[in-house]
Amino acid sequence: MKFSNDNSFAERRKSAAKSKQDLLAKFKSAPKPTDPDMQERLAARDAVAAARTARRAERDASKAEENNRLLIEVAAFAMAAEAQEKAEAEARQAEIDARASRIVADEAARKAERDRRYAARKARRA
Repeated sequence: MKFSNDNSFAERRKSAAKSKQDLLAKFKSAPKPTDPDMQERLAARDAVAAARTARRAERDASKAEENNRLLIEVAAFAMAAEAQEKAEAEARQAEIDARASRIVADEAARKAERDRRYAARKARRA
């Protein structure tokens, strides 16, 4: 801060001391922790903090409940998908088994027909 030429060292020192005194007076007049107004403010602040903590706990509990619900839902969906996949696999295996049994039956029928023709041919020659 620039001081004009008419401000001497003594005036600046006096001004600084006055500022310091004003600052001390401000802090001395500040409310003490034992004042009833200050106690009311602290009690209100504590009540707000307690309410905030309760809301946070409630929010955390609801989030945990929602997460558990989602986990159960996902597990049920996974079990349903696994059951459906297992049923599809069993259906495919049953189709493969049915096709294999038809092939075996067709081969047996062809062999029986071939054996019948062979037996008829042998009977004609004899």
